[in-house]
Amino acid sequence: MTELFLPPFGRLAWIDVVLLVWFALTAVSVAYVAWDAYRNNPELTVMKWGWVLVTAYLGPIGLFLYVLSCKEPFPGTHESFITSPWKQALGSTIHCVAGDATGIIVAAAITGALGLPMAVDLVIEYAAGFGFGLLVFQSLFMKDMMGGSYLAAVRHTVLPEWLSMNFMMAGMFPTMVILMMGRDMRAMEPTELVFWGTMSAAVLMGLIVAYPINWWMVDKNLKHGMGTQRALGKGGHAMEAERRRRPAAEGQPAPVAAAAGHAGHGGG
Repeated sequence: MTELFLPPFGRLAWIDVVLLVWFALTAVSVAYVAWDAYRNNPELTVMKWGWVLVTAYLGPIGLFLYVLSCKEPFPGTHESFITSPWKQALGSTIHCVAGDATGIIVAAAITGALGLPMAVDLVIEYAAGFGFGLLVFQSLFMKDMMGGSYLAAVRHTVLPEWLSMNFMMAGMFPTMVILMMGRDMRAMEPTELVFWGTMSAAVLMGLIVAYPINWWMVDKNLKHGMGTQRALGKGGHAMEAERRRRPAAEGQPAPVAAAAGHAGHGGG
């Protein structure tokens, strides 16, 4: 323990001091990403939200990934900057993590406050993560691709979301169990700093484990990768290109009209 005292946490352990510094850096990182994404970067709106949320969970690591893979280096260069396969895959992963991790963290805070057993926690968190990721971050933002049909968006995104979610959970859940059931049992309490530190570590592991499967799905055209508003439709993909691709995927004749545009976000 240190001699530092901070209401409402009381006397701080060294890990609390480290986490306070980390969360201060996280606040600065989130502020920058939000400012740059909404003021300067021509990425899709869903990804603006995605990067802000992921940076809130990963702090300076999220900021680093944003600058490395998505921030437009010079005006008018975003389309060419994001074409690398690893950036496309990272965009797909960020999209997944933003939705799934939000559902998981909200559920973990609620179940932790209620004092539910860890096994029950994990079941509720899985359902909340999958539900929020599928029904909001995937389907709600994908419905424009499906002619405005929300149900069609759910149907076409459920498989890639399920695959991505399971791999992310494979990274998150073991991390949460190990850290929460370790020496510092305060990690079970949402009122403690170490709880939120545990959530950050779990999200990072989930992103790492989910990245390869997202790369594979983008490569196999099961998901879309990074996108740009100047070239793409609101749902993430150029609308005409998506309408041409969708009938072909379903065994129907494709329309003759073509449209330019690089891949955006969501499942296919």
